[in-house]
Amino acid sequence: ETIGALEARGVGFRSLTEAIDTTTPGGRLIFHVFGALGQFERDLIRERTKAGLTAAAARGRKGGRKPVVTADKLQRAREHIANGLNVREAATRLKVSKTALYTALQSTSAADS
Repeated sequence: ETIGALEARGVGFRSLTEAIDTTTPGGRLIFHVFGALGQFERDLIRERTKAGLTAAAARGRKGGRKPVVTADKLQRAREHIANGLNVREAATRLKVSKTALYTALQSTSAADS
């Protein structure tokens, strides 16, 4: 992209470390071959990543971190809150952060609605 903008202005590119000189036909060829190989590699990575995610989903796996607040902890948190504790105290007893507990409570209450 940058090299294309430079070429549009009539500026050539000459690498000091590689044998690339876009002011010559051979240099332009090498430059475009490198660019095509880079694009090919990015496309392969994207394709493999999608295939891996699809295979993982087929095995019942999903990405991301495991939830800090498990179903058991969430149930105990609700019991603590029903018994008069506030969310901060319930989170402290369950050894989870207040924010994580609030998030779990809100996401399950939204799913229940």
